[in-house]
Amino acid sequence: MAEVEVGIVMGSDSDWPLVKKACETLDGFGVGYETRVISAHRTPDVALEYSKTAESRGIKVIIAAAGGAAHLGGVLAAGTVLPVIGVPVAGGALNGLDALYATVQMPAGVPVATVAVGSAGPVNAALLAVQMLGTANAALREKFRAHKEKLRAKVAAANDRIHAE
Repeated sequence: MAEVEVGIVMGSDSDWPLVKKACETLDGFGVGYETRVISAHRTPDVALEYSKTAESRGIKVIIAAAGGAAHLGGVLAAGTVLPVIGVPVAGGALNGLDALYATVQMPAGVPVATVAVGSAGPVNAALLAVQMLGTANAALREKFRAHKEKLRAKVAAANDRIHAE
């Protein structure tokens, strides 16, 4: 079992089908993680305690997925010096636009890196976490380099396919 380095927090268990994509991505790189459901609004004390203790528990990066008002990433970032990656979750009357704005519009001094709304968001959050961890882990950095090469090869193969017709 890999050492837990990434904390993945979702605002509701309804976010799990989307968040699972981040877990699968981290699994592919052999990066250990933990998952929690914590509401920024219903359990703000739990959210703050989670972020305050994350570093001492070995967490190096936090991924926060939330929809609606999406204050989870900001609340977690307020309580830690660790990098926080926000995943705005689509849903509700504004289909994720409110979550995107809430996640990306952080005040100066409380950064939350923000990824896409939709299914690419959790994958990119996990990949960004891998890149962050890779700055201090050469083996992980090489795994990411190989991942990028697979992406390049996939595009080259697609190009070859359309020109073979």
